[in-house]
Amino acid sequence: MTPDLTTLRVGTRGSALALEQTRIFNAALSAAIPTVQIETVVRSTAGDVDKQTPLAILGGQGVFAKELEAALLDGTIDLAVHSAKDLTSELPAGLTLGAILNRADPRDVFLNMEGKRLTELPTGARVGTSSRRRVMELRQLRPDLQAVELRGNVDTRLRKLAEGEVDAAIIAAAGLLRMGWQERISEYLPVEAFVPSPGQGALGIECRADDRATLALLAHVADRPVTIAVGAERAFLRAVGGGCQSPIGAHAVIEGDTLTLHAMLADEAMTVACFQSASGGLDEADTIARQLAESLRDELALRLSRLAS
Repeated sequence: MTPDLTTLRVGTRGSALALEQTRIFNAALSAAIPTVQIETVVRSTAGDVDKQTPLAILGGQGVFAKELEAALLDGTIDLAVHSAKDLTSELPAGLTLGAILNRADPRDVFLNMEGKRLTELPTGARVGTSSRRRVMELRQLRPDLQAVELRGNVDTRLRKLAEGEVDAAIIAAAGLLRMGWQERISEYLPVEAFVPSPGQGALGIECRADDRATLALLAHVADRPVTIAVGAERAFLRAVGGGCQSPIGAHAVIEGDTLTLHAMLADEAMTVACFQSASGGLDEADTIARQLAESLRDELALRLSRLAS
């Protein structure tokens, strides 16, 4: 028996990708509960309004979620559809992740107008990205390339690439795939070298923690394997200190009853990047994440101390 709600107000950013992700969620919920009435409410976020300031300066993780979270807390909307990677490791008091679902390909992809792969770019080529994590991972493979700040929605970044503002770009595969623009992809980057952001490719549905009616509705669309995987990634983010400016990557893969967590951690000064993986049972996801975070922090501290000596 489902709870009796009149109209569910679904908050979203106004970008083409955000609206498509909201359409995907709305369709999933309507399919599970045909009687539900949905109203889409669009809100602009700081990350949408200011497209010039680097994200690390503008506020880093959470910059695309704060206005939607404020609307949840003041009761303007009942839930918000996010890219799970945009959510901070600790949600504001009174809010919770009601469901995680619909994970598209979590990998990063490499884009070049000539179809070149990352290894084929000439020395000194400009690679656009708005992510400190991607910059660090790029440096490990091609330190001879120039990382350039590339802000904007997916279509804006594609336009800047086409206009020659950069020679190539690295972005999330999920956005391109959801928009039907997969033909723009020159290369899918392996998660072992380009460890994705925690939650990348998944939809995170945020609601008020005491809203039992909405939580009951969301239980019908939550994806258990995706929830476990993203939960491990977010546990890693919390364990290493998700509010810091350190480049962080975490991606969990589930095969049968085994979860493998790939992770990357760099220092805030972006001097050293460390990569590790760990595996265990699905019921050990949080423990795996915490132990891997501790191991990476130790490795990072050791390598930094050696550089300083």
